[in-house]
Amino acid sequence: MFSPVSILVVTALSSILSILVLISLLSHAIDGVPRWLWANVLAIVSLVLFAVQNVAPAWLGIVVANQLLAATVLLIYEGCNDFFDVRMRPVQHWAGWIMWLVVMAGIVYFTYVVPDVNMRVVIVSAFHAACDLAIAGRVLIERPKERPRYNYLFVAGAAALGALGHTVRGAIYVVQPPAQSSLLQPGVMQITFLALGILVLPSLCIGLVMMAHDRLAQRLERLARFDDLTGALSRKALLATAAERLARAPVEGRREYVAVVDVDHFKSVNDRYGHAAGDEVLRHFASIVRARIRESDAFGRIGGEEFCLFCTAHQIGEVTALVERLRKTIEATPCAVPGGVLHYTFSAGIAAWDGREPLASLMARADGLLYAAKVAGRNRVKAPAADAIA
Repeated sequence: MFSPVSILVVTALSSILSILVLISLLSHAIDGVPRWLWANVLAIVSLVLFAVQNVAPAWLGIVVANQLLAATVLLIYEGCNDFFDVRMRPVQHWAGWIMWLVVMAGIVYFTYVVPDVNMRVVIVSAFHAACDLAIAGRVLIERPKERPRYNYLFVAGAAALGALGHTVRGAIYVVQPPAQSSLLQPGVMQITFLALGILVLPSLCIGLVMMAHDRLAQRLERLARFDDLTGALSRKALLATAAERLARAPVEGRREYVAVVDVDHFKSVNDRYGHAAGDEVLRHFASIVRARIRESDAFGRIGGEEFCLFCTAHQIGEVTALVERLRKTIEATPCAVPGGVLHYTFSAGIAAWDGREPLASLMARADGLLYAAKVAGRNRVKAPAADAIA
């Protein structure tokens, strides 16, 4: 059978591995990782102090060791709040640490005033069970529904297992405590609960790392799907979305339209005000458009100052009216740039899909109408007089 010390050592080694992985994630600035890192540091120190409990003074091997382990699980919970961007009122934030101080007072009392190892176990188990339940609840409630759920359910499951183990342990020590004088005293029950600890803490840390890696994957997916400067769909994502729309349109009986849009005199903006101003204009333009189109529309940046809007309508006049409203809004809404305020406009060409032509041909027709709008003096929308399809 494993000895209590060997179990503590293995758990400490697993925390060291978690620290090494978490350090590698620090450069990615993922909220929650710093607290999880420090939680593992405290866990190692705590486990070492527990391991030398028989030779260390009580204030170090019992009081400090228990408080550091309690701080570990509390930091993990706070790291989860950071990770999910949960804003808590100051009273809520300090409630956990106030309870932490209450636990310390209880441990000190039942170590020096009325020595009782069983009551210490009950107090510590209650605190850990509460924190583990809080972690499980936070992860289940805040789990991003659009992400794969396995990583988050793994963390919630590990935390729930820890809460169950500590609840059972505390209940046993209340109803019929085993005969023992210290944590390191060999015994079936002691080994069982320590073994549960070696399962829960490393599993919890592994799950937290998995959550952090899922956040990285989410960022990479967003970078691939969205233009980093404007927040509009990237060219690749827009074309893929457009191809899907055209493939579904005949089946669903929808009419698809495309508007190719170009910011007027954009080169002169960069030349006169600098590229930082040009970037601000593109962000300004995209934010206005995204706020005024429907959720079902697809809006993306296809290169430089050129954008594309795909939408469904009954007739081309509806699309023309939409783009005209956007044009007037842009014209009337100045953009703040370094050094002043800039007024700018855009031109657009609109084409209706005939139900057969390739996507490239559809966009080429819209681009031709955009060119006609620029030749005609810019700051205007060009579209066919009527739909080409019945």
